[in-house]
Amino acid sequence: MRVLITCFAVDSHFSGCVPLAWALRTAGHQVLVAGQPALVEAVVRAGLTAAPVGVDHAHDQMLAKVGADILALHDDRDYLEKRHDRLGLEFLRGHETVLTALFYSKVNSDSMIDDVVDLAYGWQPDLVLWEPFTFAGAVAARVTGAAHARLLTMPDMFLSTRERHLSMLDRLPAGRRDDVLASWLDSTLARYGHGFDEEIVTGQWSIDPMPEGIRIDTRQPTVPIRYIPYNGQVPSIVPDWLREPPGRPRLCVTLGMTARTSNWSNMIAIEDLFEVVAELNVEVVATLSAEEQALVPDVPDNVRLVEHVPLDVLLPTCAAVLHHGGLGTWATAAALGVPQLSLGYMWDAVYRAQRTEALGAGLALHSSDLTPARLRGLLARILDEGSFRHRAGQLREAMSAMPSPNDVVPMLEKLTAERG
Repeated sequence: MRVLITCFAVDSHFSGCVPLAWALRTAGHQVLVAGQPALVEAVVRAGLTAAPVGVDHAHDQMLAKVGADILALHDDRDYLEKRHDRLGLEFLRGHETVLTALFYSKVNSDSMIDDVVDLAYGWQPDLVLWEPFTFAGAVAARVTGAAHARLLTMPDMFLSTRERHLSMLDRLPAGRRDDVLASWLDSTLARYGHGFDEEIVTGQWSIDPMPEGIRIDTRQPTVPIRYIPYNGQVPSIVPDWLREPPGRPRLCVTLGMTARTSNWSNMIAIEDLFEVVAELNVEVVATLSAEEQALVPDVPDNVRLVEHVPLDVLLPTCAAVLHHGGLGTWATAAALGVPQLSLGYMWDAVYRAQRTEALGAGLALHSSDLTPARLRGLLARILDEGSFRHRAGQLREAMSAMPSPNDVVPMLEKLTAERG
């Protein structure tokens, strides 16, 4: 098969695509990755073939100019899965209007979509796998007749919310069923002589790495896939000190990679974290960029600062991980059975943290609620109570039972033959 993978230029969203891309390659299939020029370095660093398309999006810069108030609609810890029950149709209408105008249409600009369509016309993929916000892939698949599927990197809360939105719209008279996302995609497809239907949003099926208990069920066909840690955003080198077992319980503190390469803030004060961990009888390994390290005036004696260390090597030596709530950190910890304290701020980070706490595999503390006293109490619990390690082990077992990327490839071959 020829498989085209499309992803907008944010490295963390592309990272989740890499293990399946390589499984397809090692099964003998041709794989091409299309993304804006800013994504090319991440693609080639993963050993894959890149096809630059369009011009780099300026989503971060646009948000900086518009201001934080534009995100007020989404600044809620129960953002999608609970808030729409309280606020109903008007919240859902506003949610899709804001995301379509300020996100979807920006990271899928006309130039990007045109280039992806031209690429697909020339290369003729059998299957298009698209990161779930990169609708350019779905458009190209429709125009060229390829099979296509969403390759999820997070719980499917955005599609779940759209399904709720559509069910509410169906109850209204035809003249009041405004659907901004559908209107934008319909006008985009019209440029190529095609029209919109809901498959452009859902894909013909979805590939989902979330385990039971975390996965959000939708009405769409789903292929589960095991999460495989990928550290390719930066060089993965095991330092000498990591080869020796720790002398006391080790705590990993990480704020992830996305904030280093974008204007998205972690909303977490590093000095607050260090004030607490200094009082604990633990060895702390904190992964901070050089810029972040420069902002810390005093580093406690029990803290080792590093710019980067591969989490899949570090975390098995840790009693727990304290992190910002990002997908890669959460999933790596979950896959390795490590209890986690997540300081999520919004969207899927909050949802995953809440679900992990409900499963007993970790604890959640919204970053806006972070105080030294609260953090101290939660860290004491997660380090001292053995039930968290036990429940985290159960979550690891659930993820290990999911099909590996190599196991998923035959399923994709079958579905492509049926749908293409």
